[in-house]
Amino acid sequence: MITTGIQLAYLSAAALFVMALRSLGQPTTARRGMQMAAFGMLVAVCATLVDQRILSYEWLTVGLIAGGLIGYPLGMWVPMTAMPQRIAFSHAFGALAATLVGVGEYLHGFDEETLTHGKTIALGFEVFLGALTVTGSLMAFGKLQELLPGAPITFRGQNLFNLSLFAVGLACLVWLIVSPYSVPLFVAILAIGLVIGILMVMPIGGADMPVVVSLLNSYAGLAAVATGFALDNNILIVVGALDGASGFILSMAMSKAMNRSFTNVLFGAFGTEAGMSEASQGAVGEMVAIEPEDAALRLAFARRVIIVPGYGLAVAQAQHQVRELADLLEKRDVDVRFAIHPVAGRMPGHMNVLLAEAGISYDKLFDMEDINERFSDADVALVIGANDVVNPAARTNRSSPIYGMPILNVQDAKSIIVLKRGRGKGFSGVENDLFVSPKTNMLFGDAKQSLAQLANEVKQA
Repeated sequence: MITTGIQLAYLSAAALFVMALRSLGQPTTARRGMQMAAFGMLVAVCATLVDQRILSYEWLTVGLIAGGLIGYPLGMWVPMTAMPQRIAFSHAFGALAATLVGVGEYLHGFDEETLTHGKTIALGFEVFLGALTVTGSLMAFGKLQELLPGAPITFRGQNLFNLSLFAVGLACLVWLIVSPYSVPLFVAILAIGLVIGILMVMPIGGADMPVVVSLLNSYAGLAAVATGFALDNNILIVVGALDGASGFILSMAMSKAMNRSFTNVLFGAFGTEAGMSEASQGAVGEMVAIEPEDAALRLAFARRVIIVPGYGLAVAQAQHQVRELADLLEKRDVDVRFAIHPVAGRMPGHMNVLLAEAGISYDKLFDMEDINERFSDADVALVIGANDVVNPAARTNRSSPIYGMPILNVQDAKSIIVLKRGRGKGFSGVENDLFVSPKTNMLFGDAKQSLAQLANEVKQA
């Protein structure tokens, strides 16, 4: 009877997770989706706690209390600008849990002499994928948090070395399946997984971290599937499969939005100096600076303004300042809209949530395909910390590494103001033709300070 109740609870939790994923597809239903996912997880945890195989609850209670004490501040107090690195950090903990379960289950099977070939396959994959997800996620967290260099870290023959190490790990896994009780092989799989996670993320630039985090999320899901098979736990299999599939689909969507292949993201070291020398050809002209007073006047007396927030706005944590500026312009009967590129910010949807957190209504946020035709009617396009996603070279320069990348049609606006910290290039290393266009003026400085200056000047206009 208890077993039947547990399985029904797991089935209910799985249904809630599926509905939650569907709800997360729209900003207006995303909150409800998160609530359903949280409730589904509560049901799954409670069902697991009444499992007859659990003999002692002391350490489970300690874990529940510690997890709650750590999880609540992470959810409530971490700013939205830091959410990508928090997600990467959470992935590391989730993968660590799967890895430790795999290690514990292997040691238990070793002591009881109950290891079978089938169970060893599941445990080997669980530990291998879990270990590389732990260190890979920690590396991604370090790069997003700027504790580690954001630029790709490469060495000669790196890709060949990584692939060779990966092949050695798989060979050890096959050998372990043949000899399930070989502890040195199991330890080797664990160690190789940890090293691969570090080496896999080292050559990837900071702006590509969202793709990597999503892919690591997929790996963590696969590790959970393996855990489910090892423990004969249906909910772990279902949830892990959902996690793995959604993470992979999201990674593919982000790569497509950047016109990049998976192999280019994972092995290309995009944005290195070697690539910059070839990519920097094309833009001819000089950037023309503008003073905040003149930029504010242009915005204040415009009829239609389209604001293009980018990675720089997220880094500067300037979402509240841009909302204040938008409110001031709307009080002057200016039609203000926000153009959101699929990879704006640090994660898909991150910019939407970041702006909504600052109080900007969702109906002011327009996806690329919905806003691109409206740029020609805009009196001013205000670009804040965006670079590659507004570069016309993606359409005009076949030799450019970003050629074919979907971009926002900022160049069609009647006037363009770009907020930028300096004259440096974007992540791709490509010179931006938009910045030297006769229609463009550059307002140099920190995005938060520049937006505050613009707001003050608009008040006085």
